Amino acid sequence: MSRLYVLDVPENKGVVRVASGEEGVTVDKVGPYFRISAEGTIVIDRRATGCRHAVWYSAIAGLEASKITQHDKDALRVEAR
Repeated sequence: MSRLYVLDVPENKGVVRVASGEEGVTVDKVGPYFRISAEGTIVIDRRATGCRHAVWYSAIAGLEASKITQHDKDALRVEAR
């Protein structure tokens, strides 16, 4: 299972919104974080989030048994280890 955590702040709402709209992706709250989970790969399109680059590159608070395989100006891709 792929899992990443994003801090619950207004700047990150676009990331959470786009992730929650993806098929097979679930979003729930753990303390002050959103946990974004999927059985397979999580892919979030940066442009769809509306995030500027500085927010985009600082949005990830943590990973759980996962690795980032893409994090560039186009997308974030997180896969299970």
